[in-house]
Amino acid sequence: MAAPDGKSSTIVVPGIVDLAPNLLAAGFARADADAVARRTAAALGVKSGEIRVSFDYRTTPDGLHLEQLTATRSDGTGITLTARSDGSLAETRQVAQLSRKLRIVRGELDAQSFYSSAVAAGVSDAIVSDFANAFQFDFDLQREVAPGDIIEAGFEQGYNSAGEEVGAPVLVYASLSTAAKSRALYRFRAPGEAQAEWFDSNGRSTRRALMRTPVEAARISSGFGMRDHPILGYAKMHRGTDFAAPTGTPIYASGDATVVFAGPKGANGNFVKLHHDNGWETLYLHMNRILAGVAPGMRVVQGQQIGEVGTTGRSTGPHLHYEVHIDGQPVNPLSIDTGTGRTLSGKALAAFRSVRNAIDTQRAAAE
Repeated sequence: MAAPDGKSSTIVVPGIVDLAPNLLAAGFARADADAVARRTAAALGVKSGEIRVSFDYRTTPDGLHLEQLTATRSDGTGITLTARSDGSLAETRQVAQLSRKLRIVRGELDAQSFYSSAVAAGVSDAIVSDFANAFQFDFDLQREVAPGDIIEAGFEQGYNSAGEEVGAPVLVYASLSTAAKSRALYRFRAPGEAQAEWFDSNGRSTRRALMRTPVEAARISSGFGMRDHPILGYAKMHRGTDFAAPTGTPIYASGDATVVFAGPKGANGNFVKLHHDNGWETLYLHMNRILAGVAPGMRVVQGQQIGEVGTTGRSTGPHLHYEVHIDGQPVNPLSIDTGTGRTLSGKALAAFRSVRNAIDTQRAAAE
């Protein structure tokens, strides 16, 4: 509330860096605008996002005199600065006041794409890729799904005290049922773990020694085995699998590994070779570029991007040539047994069951 002889104003700035310029434009002295912006940044941080700023002021012969200013983010995090008689600013901080709600959506795959089907079912487009990645060890979403297959997603959304959505939704449940198989997965971060993983209803992780495919949204353009080489013109053993995808499509490390080689190598083009913790090796050929920092001796983790699809070296078009070697011999990447994931036990399993049961209760209520 402005003083009887004062005025009030409210503005919305795109980010914290825009606060001082807007206060200057309103008529405040630079020293005052910079001081307010500095204190506000210390309280709210410099992350992106709109900030609502309300301020009371008086007009004096020396310019605008700030009485009080309140700056808040959409999650309720805020700071109130109040002018003292000595000219300094007293501050009061507000903490975020968010509630989280779980939303369950279901739908069928259409004939267009997995993406369009998920969005039509009510899955936020921001988490469609998370949904697809949840099944990277169990399904080939380019070849093992068909129209009519059933998808179900559960995602949490944050809301502020005004009921407005805050932040990105977080996928916590994903289910896919095809004519051949069904999988229902729950996101859970085990105690002491840095990141969450996907687990089935029994607490078994979906992680395997290797991902099914190390590149997203690709089609197989050439399989493992003997073939007529498209450039050399004679029958030759094809030691890997070719995944055709547009230039620039991300390529991921298919498992935890150490980089053995990274760089250009003749007909292989831009090439990366990884040595995995179980002794296997994977090879990635014809890259458009290798990601900065990927070099011999570097450790990479499963799902970490190492490069981009390209057509360097002896190549007829943009694709990833991908090989898996076991005991030094190339094997068909699509037919090997990548093993089973770890299973939770003890307190970790009990905590997982609590999360799983809460999600299933919400799913039942949504039916």
